[in-house]
Amino acid sequence: MTQWRESSQSSGSNGNCVEIAGVPAGATWRKSSHSGGGNANCVEVASGATGAAVRDSKNPGGAALVFGAGEFAAFVRAAKEGRLDLG
Repeated sequence: MTQWRESSQSSGSNGNCVEIAGVPAGATWRKSSHSGGGNANCVEVASGATGAAVRDSKNPGGAALVFGAGEFAAFVRAAKEGRLDLG
């Protein structure tokens, strides 16, 4: 199960709170099969028993989007359907 914790920047008064989850335990990062050979538009995915995370391969120390298993399936489905295209 993904472990969530309240951000240290949250006020604690049920106002503008943010919860943070880490990359699933035991996950290994791999480059997306749709990433090209160059350095543009590359993403990496780490998946584990409890969910998955996505990050920019050019910035591995940066932020990652973390999803539970069901949420990741919905994210992939939306991406495949073109619902996340910005253009």
